[in-house]
Amino acid sequence: MPAERDTDRHDDLVDGRDESPAERADRNWSEVLQELRVMQTGTQILTGFLLALAFQPAFAELDARQRGVYLTLVVLSALSSIIALAPVALHRMLFRQRAKQHVVAYGHTALVTALITVSVLLIGVVGFLFDVVVDVDAGVLAAVMLALVIVILWVAAPLILRIRARTEVRS
Repeated sequence: MPAERDTDRHDDLVDGRDESPAERADRNWSEVLQELRVMQTGTQILTGFLLALAFQPAFAELDARQRGVYLTLVVLSALSSIIALAPVALHRMLFRQRAKQHVVAYGHTALVTALITVSVLLIGVVGFLFDVVVDVDAGVLAAVMLALVIVILWVAAPLILRIRARTEVRS
């Protein structure tokens, strides 16, 4: 049975909210922007850290493999920023074109892609640091352990909660 709020003829979903598709798109866009802000701040800090490493005296002691890993991490860092900012660029291009739902859908896809890129970046940075400070085996172990934590917290836990929420709605 629809909630009283869902009886508005302009509301297209039975979800307990009284909002039109345009209002929902505005709300969803605000949520996308907030998630972008959170991710972008962390990515910017990580990028700054990576860029500063190249100017440290110990950087000259890296072997060719470590330099290759470092450069790959710098590219991943830049790529994650570009992907995370893509929805903002699209929003600017489509501003006042009545395409907010498309912008929100694009923003969702970009955020998921950026999360994947950032997860690889985080795993790589931690593995790289352990490699440089301890040895390559410690780097691999640290990277694997961090990957496991990311899979548990970013994939498994949300999927479990999503399934539980769907089950509760059906009950």
